[in-house]
Amino acid sequence: MNLFAQQCKMTREEYIKKFSPLAVEEMKKNGIPASITIAQALHESEDGNSTLATLANNHFGIKCTSDWKGKTFLKNDDRPDECFRKYESAGDSYHDHSEFLKRDRYAKLLRTDIRDYKAWAKGLKESGYATNPRYPDILIRIIEENHLDTFDAENVHIAENIVIKSQNDKSPKPSVNDAYYIKTEKRQVFSRNDIRYIIAREGDTFESLTKEFDMWKWQLPKYNDEPKDFQIKQGQVIYLQPKRNKAENGKEYHVFETGDTMYDISQLYGIKLSVLYKINNLKPDAEPASGQKLKLR
Repeated sequence: MNLFAQQCKMTREEYIKKFSPLAVEEMKKNGIPASITIAQALHESEDGNSTLATLANNHFGIKCTSDWKGKTFLKNDDRPDECFRKYESAGDSYHDHSEFLKRDRYAKLLRTDIRDYKAWAKGLKESGYATNPRYPDILIRIIEENHLDTFDAENVHIAENIVIKSQNDKSPKPSVNDAYYIKTEKRQVFSRNDIRYIIAREGDTFESLTKEFDMWKWQLPKYNDEPKDFQIKQGQVIYLQPKRNKAENGKEYHVFETGDTMYDISQLYGIKLSVLYKINNLKPDAEPASGQKLKLR
């Protein structure tokens, strides 16, 4: 590395300041914890200083796959001249990272509580994202040293004139004058399959949510295929609009695994439960066998 490159090397604090808004934006759109996204980016891109990050805008080390139609970048990795994805901007890299984690192999991970970064870190390893057995520990350490979990809070907003505390700073966690501020009067609303949804908090009920969002009593139970007296669990996806008759483009099938239920798949992809049974020629309340391929469209 030449002297100029050394002088221009980005610090971890500078990286968080510059790219955390992208992670928060993706969290709001896709339900992936911002803390996990930032931690992965910091680790995979060497705080934004890796060859992939600087020359290919690839902040997550994502390699080419058979369905990748974009630009490519060749780099020695496990083998010489391996193919990596190349992006027009860092924003494209962050968005593609979200899309990458929406693949079937990460389906169970996407049902994990958005505020449980430890479970997400372990789930990434279990789903095959990384081969390093210490990968979860690496992510968790980065998150905790830099207080990245606070970016996962309800309605976090990135403030102007951000000041990030150093990982060596022993002072209290950042306040509203630091990297972020939190509005507590409203809760965060996500979108999946072009349907608005929330992540349930402890104590939420259909009755309380109906009042909070000024809806009719019948709407939330119907939209979520549940009876009116259903006991909502913390971390559960609750749709605020009707689910669709098919999954979003690109989501054609789901391979049913042990522990899955048709209801889980319905909520995961935003498909009406009755429609999911119908397009797969299944009787109501039937549960497919492990390994069975379910149609989503």
